[in-house]
Amino acid sequence: MYDTILFATDGSDHAETVTTHAIDAATTRDATLHVLSVVDDRAFLVLGDDRVEAVRDDLRANALEATDEAATRADEAGLEVETAIDTGHPAECIVDYADEIGADLIVMGTSGDDYENNVVGSVSQRVVRTASVPVTTVGPDVDA
Repeated sequence: MYDTILFATDGSDHAETVTTHAIDAATTRDATLHVLSVVDDRAFLVLGDDRVEAVRDDLRANALEATDEAATRADEAGLEVETAIDTGHPAECIVDYADEIGADLIVMGTSGDDYENNVVGSVSQRVVRTASVPVTTVGPDVDA
């Protein structure tokens, strides 16, 4: 049923728990795990031009670290794993990448931040609303 699973990660503290769930889903289904991290380009909107490159480089380094950590754990679990980094609006990039790779399932965390959920709308909420495949979300209070 699930041959290609997309795990979207931001490298946060909560991502370790979500990684465990993504690896479990891929192991159970003998699926390929794709690990994606998105550099949110909205972070550049309020910066002066002289700072954009440095901030972009820092965010990209964080995204690379997040995907590498998840890929290492997936590889140690014996999974076939692919990694990718994209730049843009996270929800749009996640949904587009899922479509591009033919994902059967998206696994991602939720922030649990009431301000984000109620005022701006979280990335996970947008992915759930717009994805063409099932989305498993893992809240911040869920154990691995």
